[in-house]
Amino acid sequence: MSTQDTSDNRQVVQGKQKMTPSEAFVETMVANGVTDMFGIMGSAFMDAMDIFAPAGIRLIPVVHEQGAGHMADGYSRVSGRHGVVIGQNGPGISNCVTSIAAAFWAHSPVVIVTPETGTMGIGLGGFQECHQLPMFQEFTKYQGHVTHPARMAEFTGRCFDRAMSEMGPTQLNIPRDYFYGEIEAEIPEPSRLDRGPGGSRSLDEAAELLAQAKFPVVISGGGVVMADGVDECKALAERLGAPVVNSYLHNDSFPASHPLWCGPLGYQGSKAGMKLISQADVVLALGTRLGPFGTLPQHGMDYWPSNAKIIQVDADNKMLGLVKKIAVGICGDAKDAAVALTERLADRQLACDANKDERAATIKSEKDAWEKELDEWTHERDDYSLDIIEENKQEKPFSGGEYLHPRQVLRELEKAMPEDVMVSTDIGNINSVANSYLRFEKPRSMFAAMSFGNCGYAFPTIIGAKVAAPHRPAISYAGDGAWGMSLMETMTCVRHNIPVTAVVFHNRQWGAEKKNQVDFYNRRFVAGELDNESFAEIGRAMGAEGITVDRLEDVGPALKKAVDMQMNEGKTCILEIMCTRELGDPFRRDALKKPVRMLEKYQDYV
Repeated sequence: MSTQDTSDNRQVVQGKQKMTPSEAFVETMVANGVTDMFGIMGSAFMDAMDIFAPAGIRLIPVVHEQGAGHMADGYSRVSGRHGVVIGQNGPGISNCVTSIAAAFWAHSPVVIVTPETGTMGIGLGGFQECHQLPMFQEFTKYQGHVTHPARMAEFTGRCFDRAMSEMGPTQLNIPRDYFYGEIEAEIPEPSRLDRGPGGSRSLDEAAELLAQAKFPVVISGGGVVMADGVDECKALAERLGAPVVNSYLHNDSFPASHPLWCGPLGYQGSKAGMKLISQADVVLALGTRLGPFGTLPQHGMDYWPSNAKIIQVDADNKMLGLVKKIAVGICGDAKDAAVALTERLADRQLACDANKDERAATIKSEKDAWEKELDEWTHERDDYSLDIIEENKQEKPFSGGEYLHPRQVLRELEKAMPEDVMVSTDIGNINSVANSYLRFEKPRSMFAAMSFGNCGYAFPTIIGAKVAAPHRPAISYAGDGAWGMSLMETMTCVRHNIPVTAVVFHNRQWGAEKKNQVDFYNRRFVAGELDNESFAEIGRAMGAEGITVDRLEDVGPALKKAVDMQMNEGKTCILEIMCTRELGDPFRRDALKKPVRMLEKYQDYV
């Protein structure tokens, strides 16, 4: 039997060999560099699971399969490799739908392995039977259904290849009886695309537009991160002297210390970035689909430059011009496209060279003004929040401290962030406001639920990120509502020695939706209140550490202590921060209207 070493020195059999389908499945994963998987054990794939360990694959058991899917997502976003999730057929698989949807909108190469009812039982309504392909058809780039045991390696390899080439989740559906028997198979070598910078004509047109631009602005998107192209984006921006804004929830796509960095667009983003892009005559959207939620008006500003010429670079041609009208579309790798454009502009006289110093001064002025505003923005100022602040002055947290203003907390957390940190954010009011405060120096550092916007995302995702990068500090942000959906994975951290730090903003409410009841429904609160026990104490009961913070001066030291326990003692810590119930701007104001009531019995409900 001939073998070939993988990049991690594991051996994969070469040529056609007699083997079981389980061996073909496992060997194909080894060939694709799989070392970690997430899921819950099940009889449907136990024959393959039995040889995971000797193949060098660790199956990390979770508390709930949705968490496993988010962990695979976080793992892939940090490592740039596949994340893999597996579960029992039927309910174990259906539990993953939400997390695979989140991975889809994050463009994460997650492979979900879905063992299915045995072929002799399909259609009979047996135990844990369901149609598993339709569940995921909207949220996968490719669905491979093993049609015969002899094709196990073929379909497995194709799912791993397509996850990388299509930049998104794929599904490998395997009837549970197809793991057994004897087949002759050849383990396929992984195939990876060499994308290139895009077509010469479109690159030339884009370079011409940039050369003529007097106020170019670069949007650095998630595609820049996925292409490992931050340095190349930086070189292009420096050649142009162009301000760089991050696309929505990709705050790690450009170093925050760089003079040209201006912060993120979108909900609760940077006013500096928004004011600067509003002046653009040419926008280079590098590695971003320009999603609608990331370009909506914010802070009272409709900042998108309606008359600017847009150059869009995306590896998926279907995204070009989909959301915004563009002047030039480049279907190519963000990194390679940035290099090609920089080369085309290197020896040219650019129109923007004439006002480069003036533009640099404008960038600095807008950034300084935004930082000053953030420093002074200590609390929300709408009437509801002011009422809440007054009420909280009379109400003490259980330890006798004070309920803290969320913006002040976020600023203190920002100041205390360790170097090389990874941060995941859930959805919710305080987490969304955090978009104004999170800054990073390197890519693959910020993870959010993106367009799917599901609660319970942040904590399991940062667990997966920590598995992929155990040397990096890992911190999640969640409100108490989202935390309630994911806190059980604290047991996964403790059981399997995966130390992370979970920051929980304890404000006793579903804040994001409650804000809509404030603005549109005359403060008629329905189902928005959450009475909770101490999350720090619950964390300790699960075997983790727990810290409750109710004084502003303790926020930074508490985060540093929790991270120190993570990095030096291998301990997970739940950092519970007692916050007021004040609320930032809602994120769905565009989708709501003041109520109209027709029936007499509801006339008071307007």
